[in-house]
Amino acid sequence: MEPVTEYGPSVPSCDDLHASKYRLPNESFDECMARISLHMSDNEEHFNELKSILLNMRFMPAGRIQSAMGSPRDVTAYNCFVSGTIEDSMHSIMERATQAAETMRRGGGIGYDFSNIRPSGDRIVSLDSSASGPVSFMHIYDAICRTIVSAGHRRGAMMGVLRVDHPDIEEFIRAKRNSTDLTNFNISIGVTDKFMNAVVNKKDFELEFEGKVYKYIDASALWDEIMRANWDWAEPGVLFIDRINEENPLYYCETIEATNPCGEQPLPAFGACLLGSFNLVKYVNIQRFGSNIKYRFDFHQFEQDIPVVVNAMDNVIDRTNYPLPEQKREAHMKRRMGLGITGLGNALTLMEMKYGEPNTLKFIRKLMRTLTHEAYHASSDRAVMHGSFPLFNADKYIEGKFIARFPDALKEKIKRQGMRNSHLISIAPTGTISFCADNISSGLEPVFLNELNRTVNTEFGPVNVLLKDYVYENFKMMGETTEDLSTDSHLDTQIACQPYVDSAISKTINVGNNVSFTEFKDIYTKAWKGKLKGVTTFRLAGKRYGILNKVESSEKEGTACYFDPDTGQKECA
Repeated sequence: MEPVTEYGPSVPSCDDLHASKYRLPNESFDECMARISLHMSDNEEHFNELKSILLNMRFMPAGRIQSAMGSPRDVTAYNCFVSGTIEDSMHSIMERATQAAETMRRGGGIGYDFSNIRPSGDRIVSLDSSASGPVSFMHIYDAICRTIVSAGHRRGAMMGVLRVDHPDIEEFIRAKRNSTDLTNFNISIGVTDKFMNAVVNKKDFELEFEGKVYKYIDASALWDEIMRANWDWAEPGVLFIDRINEENPLYYCETIEATNPCGEQPLPAFGACLLGSFNLVKYVNIQRFGSNIKYRFDFHQFEQDIPVVVNAMDNVIDRTNYPLPEQKREAHMKRRMGLGITGLGNALTLMEMKYGEPNTLKFIRKLMRTLTHEAYHASSDRAVMHGSFPLFNADKYIEGKFIARFPDALKEKIKRQGMRNSHLISIAPTGTISFCADNISSGLEPVFLNELNRTVNTEFGPVNVLLKDYVYENFKMMGETTEDLSTDSHLDTQIACQPYVDSAISKTINVGNNVSFTEFKDIYTKAWKGKLKGVTTFRLAGKRYGILNKVESSEKEGTACYFDPDTGQKECA
């Protein structure tokens, strides 16, 4: 890219949103980045390096960081948390609800695992009554979130998880089959390898609680019901919970049962996610060959920026507020962060690469390998000066399945120097910060459309904004859009990234109208066989209205539509 002369978003609606969400009153973009840099840096040299990166939008801290660091607001720099364990007692259920309210009041989203709550209809001997089950209590949490949001300015975000072997799993699958129930929740199923093997081998599967088998169910039939819910409503998402725990660098000292609301951070009880993303578009530089212009990725600049960002993000852990003392203790014991990427779709368009093709996947693997290895090098170097995270165990850490794939030299360095941070890599959806960066493509996603209507939540309520894609607007280049791509292109891109991600990936596989239900189910099976930690789909012909929509769409918001792949007919209520 040509040298930047003016900093910040150039599109008025993008700049307005950034100002309304992240800046202090009358604060310019430059002043905002300076404020953030000052409160994230080690010294003057680090401050100047970080400020340059932020001003040029090569790295974009998550919105909570931008809003909180150096701000007089009593908010946290952490985007999201996972609740403490919800035990099967009214005291625990309500205590966690109270803690959730405090967390959301300070600006944090929250995820829950409801699997420890006994199934509906189960006998409560002490009260001579019957249990109402996990889904009933989810409505209490949903109401709390709705109330907190009504008193503030940030849309609430929650994730509800239930294990696939819980006796109430069928009720959970159906919990969001309309547009009015549990609207503040994303929901996901903790799918085990045992269940997937039962599906593949067409076996029965036990639904159990605390060692008691409640019934046997046809695994394939249950899987079909999960798939049908996703086909129509895009939920519940699927978390491959065994793989999450097997690949966890802290396999030796924690068990993960839930994720943050978007799924990119599997977290233990009271865990928190500290997020930020490298804007890949800003690393694509012009190279002139005579009269020809080519765009190439600047790996040298990328490698230089990574340690600057790792050191800055590590400082946030010590310098932010925490809604709960349990969250602070958990964060300080492990010091995890989640660095990711955004703008991939736009960067590929500039470099004339096709989304999902073999040469593109090769580039993505190199990109992610660079990010991960350089981040781990930087964290190990920082441990020399500031010490390792308290739960670091050198022998166990480097023996974990994730770290075992590292080059021998890096593993030896980690064993010798330690690690400042337990986790470093996470790919978030980055919808808002990508929009604020002049509407670049978000996260791992391809360009949605070259022109679209986006619903933007402002202090005055939701507003529909007509937008052009960043590359289409600035370079007059039309790359591939979601509609042009196969589901395999989406899936292969996510699979290419996963070996280099110690947390998880939030990505939506957009499904076109030409995909049959059988092909749709294959996406999830391929995801499991491809060793993904989770998968989410969105079918444009489904019954849920998306935040991004075609300019020419004539369907009304909230319209329920069904596309029959066998007849080719689309019906809308």
